[in-house]
Amino acid sequence: MTTTLAGGRIRRTATTMADGRTLIYFDDTAPDDAAAAARADYPDTRPLPPAAGGGSQLRYDVLTGEWVAIASHRNDRTFLPPREECPLCPTGRGTVPSEIPAPDYDVVVFENRFPSLTLRAEGAPGLIDGEPLWPERPGTGRCEVVCFTSDHNASFSRLTPDRARTVVEAWADRTRELSSTVGVHEVFCFENRGEEIGVTLHHPHGQIYAYPFVTPRGAALLRQAADHAARTGGGNLLADVLAAERRAGTRIVLSGTHWTAYVPAAARWPVEVHLAPHRDVPDLAALDDGERDELAHVYLDLVRRADRYFEGVTALPYISGWHQAPVGEGRELGRLYLQLFSVLRAPGKLKYLAGSESGAGAWVNDAVPERIAARLREVAP
Repeated sequence: MTTTLAGGRIRRTATTMADGRTLIYFDDTAPDDAAAAARADYPDTRPLPPAAGGGSQLRYDVLTGEWVAIASHRNDRTFLPPREECPLCPTGRGTVPSEIPAPDYDVVVFENRFPSLTLRAEGAPGLIDGEPLWPERPGTGRCEVVCFTSDHNASFSRLTPDRARTVVEAWADRTRELSSTVGVHEVFCFENRGEEIGVTLHHPHGQIYAYPFVTPRGAALLRQAADHAARTGGGNLLADVLAAERRAGTRIVLSGTHWTAYVPAAARWPVEVHLAPHRDVPDLAALDDGERDELAHVYLDLVRRADRYFEGVTALPYISGWHQAPVGEGRELGRLYLQLFSVLRAPGKLKYLAGSESGAGAWVNDAVPERIAARLREVAP
């Protein structure tokens, strides 16, 4: 069935893959519903066994209070295949059928074939070795892949504003649906780019994780937000941070009608920038059409500046992730914002997380936040 989004500009059509996983086409070039539905009619002819839980489980780390996903089956996932065997290109452009059966597409979202978390996870909660210190439970959740374009050699920064707008709509659509899934507590949309980050597929894509718990970063933010609200008589921490950054102005990178990008005062990474809406919204699904329209332009502007940050570097390795309010308890304390950062501290030089960062969790940044912001302003289009 095809439905329309974004005032009829985008058509959404869901289908099922050979192993039972869900695939959704988001079309911005299809002239009508019939053309959009035709893409979903292409069958997945691969002889795949039914998708299963894969043995994902969650184990509780009593030393940190965090859940750790154990997903050993991911060791078998596709790793840097040759261009002609890319699983994210449309079927027919390579030598083997891909994850996308259609011969072309605009934006596609599908369940990850090698998920860390899955709604198909099997088993029941229990105790490792019967010890109360070590609870375990099935790795229930959802991991999805978002293909930004059918062009294998493109990148997000090379998308048109119209295509970026389609990606924004896909993020919002999936956030809304996954947030309504029983057991999901947090939805995280993100993109890893570059082998330096650990990317295993070169095709431009991102991912969406629906967690059965509030992530450690999310939990830390909720604690800080609750303390801030108590100290200020109900102030929203993220809204107050945005207001303070806009008053100071020294770390502002760009500002529009609905969005502002800034380098945080205590930036951890050699390149880091946050992007936040002016209006208090909990997640991407809560954005109105005007905010989504501007986001497509502002975010493209931001990633293009990031690509020009270092002389001689045309494709900055980065992680870009949307931090959204948790689905249940503490939702009123959250507020949508994007964090984009890079591990590159200079051309050919990576910031390695050594003893202080990885071992003790005490961060050391090699760059001054005000200088990061100044450089991002310098490389404006």
